[in-house]
Amino acid sequence: MASILTFLGKGGTGRSITAIAVAKSLAQKGKRVLLLGQDPSLGFYLGTPLHEQPREVETNFFALNLTTTALLERGWEQVKELESQYLRSPTLKNIYGQELGVLPGMDEILILNALREYDQSNRYDVILYDGPGNLNTLRMLGVAEIASWYWRRFRQVLDGSEVIKTVSPFLQPVAGALLNGAWNLEELTQNPQGLNNLLETGKTFLADPRRFAAYLVTTPAPVAVLGAKALWGGAQQVGLTVKGVLVTPGQGQINQEFPPLPMTALATFQGDNWPELVQSLPDLLAETTAPRPLDIDLTARQVKVFLPGFDKKQVKLTQYGPEITIEAGDQRRNIDLPAPLRGQAVTGAKFQDHYLIISF
Repeated sequence: MASILTFLGKGGTGRSITAIAVAKSLAQKGKRVLLLGQDPSLGFYLGTPLHEQPREVETNFFALNLTTTALLERGWEQVKELESQYLRSPTLKNIYGQELGVLPGMDEILILNALREYDQSNRYDVILYDGPGNLNTLRMLGVAEIASWYWRRFRQVLDGSEVIKTVSPFLQPVAGALLNGAWNLEELTQNPQGLNNLLETGKTFLADPRRFAAYLVTTPAPVAVLGAKALWGGAQQVGLTVKGVLVTPGQGQINQEFPPLPMTALATFQGDNWPELVQSLPDLLAETTAPRPLDIDLTARQVKVFLPGFDKKQVKLTQYGPEITIEAGDQRRNIDLPAPLRGQAVTGAKFQDHYLIISF
């Protein structure tokens, strides 16, 4: 299993150049590094074209350019193969992956699955994801969090669905392949804990900064700093730990805008001076003291949610049944409370030092 790092920040702040420098730094230290990008500029800065398959651009440094159409085509052919195995009269055989168009939302799901596959390949020590670095990236990473809520809420409805029962012979093998498990629909409905455990594993993986973490990349420009702060707060809503801030050169000066995160000023990148930029990087794999997005204290009967980048007026707390919902900015997070607090009414809430502190 690899450590996965991603970079958040506005476009034009130097995220791709920073990601390449990080890959070079880790590869020089003996780590097997895979850099996944979605922008042709990666190949330009590396001085070599990138394709859909990883290629070694330097010793221990592999890179590829993810394209949604190629991922969609590959995934569709896998679905057709499964259908032909489990249905006597396949209906998808005359629909080809090469002709499928990309619908909104497909990009994120396909890329998230590609990250999962490369992580499980055990070929790399570190995977760097150089994606859009915006709210769409955070929503992609929050799929397990959101899916677990939908499963909890809609499982009973699915139990009695005649449509689901009719198509289950096809859905079972497809779901098993996509979820990388041996569950089928009957097992999931009769033993919902199976799927719930799978989704909880995904949430736990994202919430473990030793396995998955992010860095903010910003220039000193006020608009870039403001965007980085918003993404910092948004990352907490999906359970992603932000370990630090990488400041790329630009006009202006950053003061203590991101406490308590460490800030590192990076060297100016001009021409091909990678060594200077690489040397200015901190140790991105070091243990972090950054605040955890969620902390539940059963003794104090409190839930603390870290929400930097937001003020009190932007945060809304609601409680429905056994869960609480946190709304901050353009994101919501449903927190499934542990048994001692489940079903208990909220007795107080306050927003203090970037924390929403909820008492029961």
